[in-house]
Amino acid sequence: MSQMNYIQPSQQPPAPPGRPRRVAPMASRWAAILGALAFGLLYAALPQRLTYVPSWLPLLIVVIIIAPLSISHLLSKPLPHSVVRTLAFVLLAVATLALLVSVALLVITLPHRTAAESKTLLQEAALLWLINILVFALWFWEIDGGGPHKRHEVEHQAADLLFPQQVQGKNIYEAWAPHFLDYLFVAFTTATALSPTDTMPLSRKAKALMMVEALIALAIIALLASRAINILSSG
Repeated sequence: MSQMNYIQPSQQPPAPPGRPRRVAPMASRWAAILGALAFGLLYAALPQRLTYVPSWLPLLIVVIIIAPLSISHLLSKPLPHSVVRTLAFVLLAVATLALLVSVALLVITLPHRTAAESKTLLQEAALLWLINILVFALWFWEIDGGGPHKRHEVEHQAADLLFPQQVQGKNIYEAWAPHFLDYLFVAFTTATALSPTDTMPLSRKAKALMMVEALIALAIIALLASRAINILSSG
């Protein structure tokens, strides 16, 4: 992901006198990478009936994409920003397509499930719900404010998502920038409440992403509820 293309502290322009400089901590950069790997591992745990391709393929693609980003960062030789952004969006496209296909297959195969498969169905739905959260956390991380590279510039303002810290007094939060965990929380609350909570979408693309994530979460929950009712009524 493009979190690997942050400006290093030694390369940053001097901050204005008396104003703190934004420096992205190492933990924030690697958290997004771990999030991408977690998506691949969770997807690999899905049964084959919910995957159009081998379930391990998305994990392999994730590893192939993040490997050069991680290596370039460890060697202190960052890739060009345009290359990093392109790789990031390729990863997000693969993850989103895999998620949508699996949810569609869940819908298609649901009428053929028996009461004996109810536990398996619950596990599959839980995996897809978690995958949904991770995929959109990565989307929010990548698109908000032009990406993590831009977000950690001095004087950067909220552009796509408005966090509570960004509407408080400037003297306290002027150097604050969201990290991956903040976006994971946004994705979790969107999938749980099916709407924004404390973080408001500002741009159309942020609103569209929240709508899609909420629709996927709602579909998974509604399918489970309807199937549970059918099982109880048939029993």
